[in-house]
Amino acid sequence: MTQAEKSGVQTPSYYQHHVFFCLNQRAGGEACCANQHAEAAFDRCKSLVKAAGLAGPGQVRVNRAGCLDRCAGGPVMVVYPEGVWYSYVDVSDIDEIVESHLKRGRVVERLRTPPELGR
Repeated sequence: MTQAEKSGVQTPSYYQHHVFFCLNQRAGGEACCANQHAEAAFDRCKSLVKAAGLAGPGQVRVNRAGCLDRCAGGPVMVVYPEGVWYSYVDVSDIDEIVESHLKRGRVVERLRTPPELGR
C-alpha cells in the first residue's frame, strides 16, 4: 500500500485510461501477439481514440508494449488504472473495447483475458 493510499489521499492519474498493446515478436515460431495482427489492432485503437477526441492528458493514452507475458491469451492488451486485460480477435473487438470501456467505462466481459493464462 502506498503512502497516499494509507492516508486516504487520492492522486488523480495523468490519464483516465492508459492502454498497452503487446506487439512482441518471438523468434522460432513461438506464440506471440505480433503474429496475430496486434499492430493493426494497435493502429485501429489509436486511430479511434484520436478521432473521438479522447487522446491526451486526463483522457486516454494508447501505447506499444513489448512482451506482457500473457502469450497464451494473445493477442492481448491491458487498460490501466483498472488493470483489465483483454484478448481480442479482430478490429471489431477493438471497436467494442473503445466504445464500451474507454468511452463509457464499462468493461467488455466477453473479451477479458482469463486470469490463469500466462505465457
